[in-house]
Amino acid sequence: MINLLMQRFSLFILMLMAIPAFAQNPDMPADFLTKEFHKERRAKLREQLPANSVAVFFANPVRNRSSDVDYVYHQDPDFFYLTGYKEPDAVLFIFKDKQTAANKTQYDEIIFVQPRSAQAEMWTGRRLGDAGVKNQLGFEQAFNNKEFKKYNVDFSKFDKILFFDFLNDVRDDPRDSSDLYSMIEDFKVKVKYPSQEKGLSVTREPEKNNLNTTELVTIMEGLRGFKTKEEVDMIKKAVSISCMGQREVMKAIKPGMSEREIQGIHEFVFKKYQAEDLGYPSIVGAGHNGCILHYIDNYKPNITNKELILMDLGAEFHGYTADITRTIPVSGKFSPEQKQIYELVLKAQEEGMKVCKPGATFQDLTAATRVVINRGLKDLGIIKNENERHLYYPHGCCHHIGLDVHDRGPYDKLQEGMVITIEPGIYIPDNANCDKRWWGIAVRIEDDYLITKEGYEHLSIAAPRKVEDIEALMKQPSALDDFVLPDLNTKN
Repeated sequence: MINLLMQRFSLFILMLMAIPAFAQNPDMPADFLTKEFHKERRAKLREQLPANSVAVFFANPVRNRSSDVDYVYHQDPDFFYLTGYKEPDAVLFIFKDKQTAANKTQYDEIIFVQPRSAQAEMWTGRRLGDAGVKNQLGFEQAFNNKEFKKYNVDFSKFDKILFFDFLNDVRDDPRDSSDLYSMIEDFKVKVKYPSQEKGLSVTREPEKNNLNTTELVTIMEGLRGFKTKEEVDMIKKAVSISCMGQREVMKAIKPGMSEREIQGIHEFVFKKYQAEDLGYPSIVGAGHNGCILHYIDNYKPNITNKELILMDLGAEFHGYTADITRTIPVSGKFSPEQKQIYELVLKAQEEGMKVCKPGATFQDLTAATRVVINRGLKDLGIIKNENERHLYYPHGCCHHIGLDVHDRGPYDKLQEGMVITIEPGIYIPDNANCDKRWWGIAVRIEDDYLITKEGYEHLSIAAPRKVEDIEALMKQPSALDDFVLPDLNTKN
């Protein structure tokens, strides 16, 4: 009986191995970035590489959550940008010049990926394998990562080997001699990476100091900071989904809801529109919780009709994220004090928008918003003069978005093709050194913009920003009005 079961299991495994990865798979969306996009990005990188060099990129490691449960895997954005590959345990080489393989074929890029495994795929999902990477991602030179140890290139011949330095935060799977940890260790041997002992700094110089861990940052910022049409389309989809989440919450919110419930409505809308992930942990802070800039606990069980709620959330669609913040009154109507602070932040944002065009600097936008806020806080008696140092507006107003919520990109002058945020805010915590009537008011308004030839395109305009528009939308019925769950009986 045992032998028969083993035979059947072996047959099942062989049948799985025979199925091409993702072949005619109706479960997968058909609107991902194309292999031609990623190939063109590799070509653009190659153009920027210094003479006689090679750039090396490792996939993100798998992160353990607890025990035998890992976090949902998220690919390194640079690796995804250049390959479209979403799996762990991979390494990519992009050469400035053609290399000659042992069989005399020439190549200027090569990738090593995790192999097909029927047993692993039965537990954790389909893998592309080297054949799938060739067929679907367009690589001519793709191999299983088990082959990496045998990959022999004389790295001493390159003037520069460009890579991001290691943070020593990759776990070693003792069952897998070709996992990411092993490939990094093999790479260090191949390039004569300086050894380290007892956690101290470098103790031995490489035979040839051609290792460069700084230049690749600048190159990738120059590439990823300027979005192609395909990327803009992805960002617009993420922004539209995120705007819809804000709109639906404005209609659905009621006093007595919890911060987590509001978070759930946003994220349900994201999933309803097929956004795979969040661009960053959702921030939903009612009252004084909104004064915590990256508040992600979202635990408050009962929001009151006297509070504002600050909601900073972004859907991630096919790798690209939005970043939108709206602040609304839980009651549906701003109090006089809330309205004054809100309209001051809105005015600051609109001043930043006036400056937003090619040639302006990120500092110009921040300065424009800060002048408005400081003058307004002085007029309201919250600060004594416009030059007073304070923490009511403690951050800059702008950053790139794309594959990361704080995306790679040059932070000097705005240029056509950049996608950025403008996000001024005012945060007045309890016990602040001002009149008590302002305590607990936190307002941030954040929108996403594509820099155009003459100015900008406001991508997130669908989510209301003006007081009257917010209050009008909050009066509309919600599809969730009748969605009432029974009380839980946990005493039995």
